[in-house]
Amino acid sequence: MASAKTELRVSGLAEPGLPSSVEGLLSAVQGVEYAHVNLGAAKVTITYDDSLTGAEALIAELKRTGFDATQD
Repeated sequence: MASAKTELRVSGLAEPGLPSSVEGLLSAVQGVEYAHVNLGAAKVTITYDDSLTGAEALIAELKRTGFDATQD
């Protein structure tokens, strides 16, 4: 297991409850160990097992649920 970390810029997080929804969504992805939204920076920091997932898969999951996400 190799732990990796990435930051993604996510737009549309201003609504109440969305930061925790994004954290929960990402935490449910296999291999994600930690996800934390920084609302002020509009970023989410994710720690994950890179043998199970990667930044592109996490971006795709966010986009699938309606968020616009890009890697910083």
